[in-house]
Amino acid sequence: MAENELAAFRERWKQELTGKKDEKPTSPLLDRIQEERTRRKRHYHSMTNELVDQLIQDLNEVNDIPFFDIELPYELALKIFQYLSCTELGRCAQVSKAWRVLAEDSVLWFRMCTREGFHEDASVSDSPCWKSTLRDCRNSAKTNRVGSISQLQFELGKVLCDVSSCDSFVLAGYTSGDVRLWDTLHWDSAASYLKANSLSANTEPRPHVSHVQVNGTVAAAAYEDGCVDLWSTETGGQPIHHYQSPGRIQALALSPDSPVLLSAAGSDVRLDRADDCGYWRTACQAQLPNGVILVPGRGQQCPLAALTAGEAVYLLDPREEEPRTLHSVYGHPVTCLDASYSQVAFGVKRTGWAMHDGGNKIHVYSLETSKPTVCVGNSPGDFTCINLRDGPPHLLVCGNKDRRVRVFDLRTGSSVASLYAHHLGVTSVQADDWKIVSGGGEGLVCVWEMRMGAKLWEMHNRHPVRHVRFDTSTLVTANIPDDKSPRGACITDDDLTAHRRHRGVICHYDFSEDALSQDHILPICRSDYTESHGYNYNIGLAVPYDRLSGSHSSH
Repeated sequence: MAENELAAFRERWKQELTGKKDEKPTSPLLDRIQEERTRRKRHYHSMTNELVDQLIQDLNEVNDIPFFDIELPYELALKIFQYLSCTELGRCAQVSKAWRVLAEDSVLWFRMCTREGFHEDASVSDSPCWKSTLRDCRNSAKTNRVGSISQLQFELGKVLCDVSSCDSFVLAGYTSGDVRLWDTLHWDSAASYLKANSLSANTEPRPHVSHVQVNGTVAAAAYEDGCVDLWSTETGGQPIHHYQSPGRIQALALSPDSPVLLSAAGSDVRLDRADDCGYWRTACQAQLPNGVILVPGRGQQCPLAALTAGEAVYLLDPREEEPRTLHSVYGHPVTCLDASYSQVAFGVKRTGWAMHDGGNKIHVYSLETSKPTVCVGNSPGDFTCINLRDGPPHLLVCGNKDRRVRVFDLRTGSSVASLYAHHLGVTSVQADDWKIVSGGGEGLVCVWEMRMGAKLWEMHNRHPVRHVRFDTSTLVTANIPDDKSPRGACITDDDLTAHRRHRGVICHYDFSEDALSQDHILPICRSDYTESHGYNYNIGLAVPYDRLSGSHSSH
């Protein structure tokens, strides 16, 4: 009996336990937890199926590469792509997903890497990404090409007065009355020291040099006493021509490619040129009111000069008795002037009611027809400098007191670039097809990329930048002090620091050679190729070295 009861008790207990296990939870929280688990399981299974389907679809697309109206096997398309260059592969990668996978295949970049001489003994499996390996190898193989800088210093105690440069010649005049000519191609040239005329040389104290000009054949200098000397750049030494003006020379201009000299002393304007035998003669003289800014235009056969006096612009032709008036508006003075062989451009300062018509303007006239061709500019500040002669024939670059450098397209009259450059105003500019070099009153020289408007690099020296000139491989800048008789500028003073601080400096940058001496390496050249921002930009951005002779193949 007792055993039967014990068996019955065990049976009931077992049934109760089984019933509790089959019961569903009645708590709402447990229900929500169970539902969330079920939902996540279904979502995971669906995502897995979608990823598998997408992978299969991509594999099918890669196996058959579309080439226009046909589809090629992957291996055959890879053989076609192996004949493309790095740039062409980058363009093909932008066509479609299939072409991108093909263009980034490791086999292509491995072959390109070995073809350029990198990792010749390696195999395809040695690198997970041969494209990155090739880029790293190219960066490590690049040699940072640097330029040499030379400061064309004369003697202590002589303050720089004026600088001019043309081709490889650099001419400078000083407060001591000395004139120095450098030939940057032949630094040991005997023509470096130019002797003054006997009248200026025997005067005590010697008069300051007020203006200098140089071209490929002759160099000219004007003194404070009104004397003008001309030398040959080949022989140097004694002047080949000399004349005396009744007053101080206010402006001096020399034709860039012919022996034609133009000078202005007060209202007297004089044009001298050399004949076929090399003898200098006065071609014409004229009287103009007020001061004169002058620029020679055409060559020796028919010299034509553009002059400005106050509010008027004149054309001086030796074949005519009087200067021809090109432009004249009462109350609107001319602030700057430049001329090429076919055009003359000048900035006009507008006042009063004329400022409501767009502000100050730059007028461009044709020298052949004496008619205006285009009028550009719209600035509240005065235009301080214009460069029309040294740039491309369709571009005009100018500087303004509003701190901006502007470039205009003369074909359309539209603005190409407007750059905020110098906080003390722009003092000198020059441009070519893709870059701009500007100098400011604060002593800063900046190189700009015209299309993007980005500053490539800059250099700073004391005193305003009064002269900038560059060609394919060299750049000449001159920082000329406004105060020609500063304290401590006497040669008898013992404070050499004062001499260096006050006398001004001429810098000659040569980007066509590698300077091995650390003393000649520019600060802008001491950066590597990995820097993307900052002050020390790679100098290769300013000069295209691949255009220079003797450059390395890696460049």
